[in-house]
Amino acid sequence: MKNNLIELRNISKSFGKTMVLDELCLEVKENEFITLLGPSGCGKTTTLRIIGGFEKPDSGQVIFDGTDITAVPANRRNLNTVFQKYALFQHMTIEENIAFGLKIRKKSAAYIKDKIKYALKLVNLEGYENRKPSSLSGGQQQRIAIARAIVNEPKVLLLDEPLGALDLKLRQDMQYELMRLKEELGITFIYVTHDQEEALTMSDKVVVMNQGYIQQMGTPEDIYNEPENAFVADFIGDSNIIDGLMIEDRLVEILGHRFECVDTGFGQNCPVDVVIRPEDVILGEEGKGTLDGVVTSLIFKGVHYEMEVMAGGFEWLVHSTFCHPVGTRVSISVIPFNIQIMNKPESDDEKAVMLDE
Repeated sequence: MKNNLIELRNISKSFGKTMVLDELCLEVKENEFITLLGPSGCGKTTTLRIIGGFEKPDSGQVIFDGTDITAVPANRRNLNTVFQKYALFQHMTIEENIAFGLKIRKKSAAYIKDKIKYALKLVNLEGYENRKPSSLSGGQQQRIAIARAIVNEPKVLLLDEPLGALDLKLRQDMQYELMRLKEELGITFIYVTHDQEEALTMSDKVVVMNQGYIQQMGTPEDIYNEPENAFVADFIGDSNIIDGLMIEDRLVEILGHRFECVDTGFGQNCPVDVVIRPEDVILGEEGKGTLDGVVTSLIFKGVHYEMEVMAGGFEWLVHSTFCHPVGTRVSISVIPFNIQIMNKPESDDEKAVMLDE
């Protein structure tokens, strides 16, 4: 079992009267690709900056490889950061950019030359040594920023929305490059993004944050298929989130109709949130399912059709490879395994409890 490389213990941070992080605890294992995911203002970038030493927490501890580094300055931590804006020196060549940190550490010319060659090969930019950053594309500049970070041989690479400025194709290409680099180098990656698809694609573990709290963390599959609350279900992909009533174990009432499910332990006649993914809604002939409705919207998405179906006074989002034109009368069915039941929060500010691992 891998050891914890980084531990955040009860980290709190405020800016003025605004609480950004509240008693946050997090463990990061060696050679893990962990993504901090959440909307703007959720605290993910502040968490990254505290790990990097660019912000000091109001309380709590940052433990790195068993040592408390809370008060250690950023330049003395064995980690490097790659920013969204690249932060390359425009007046320097690519070679000079990559060598910058090594020269500060007074490495020999031969060592620096070998490291530059190695880093450029890793990011598939061999032969670019004498070019200036302004002559490169956005994706190439981001690769140089990563090369500059990895030549310092950090144990941890922090990435703050590094692909946010790239177009879709470049972003997808760089996602695979980062996954490859992580495997080749054995470096621990801590990645910040608000892009759900990016997080699900690259991560070993996803940490979903909101309002300074960890709402849920787990594998991409766990986060998507077993959301712990309505916020996670709504933020990760598309969902139908409907008020329900848990009649008894394995039976829930939705919009006045009873659906079999697999959940237990909620009690009897208990108000719950019901989450059903759009791809799990089965459309059939009117009268043949649990609930009847009518298709009100149809969009072709390439790999599937996206439809809205008004049924039971609720507008269902449906993804299907079968086309049902607008105005078609249909029925809705959902297999029990694809109905996710969760407790309703007692208040808007109720904190999600972080799962023990």
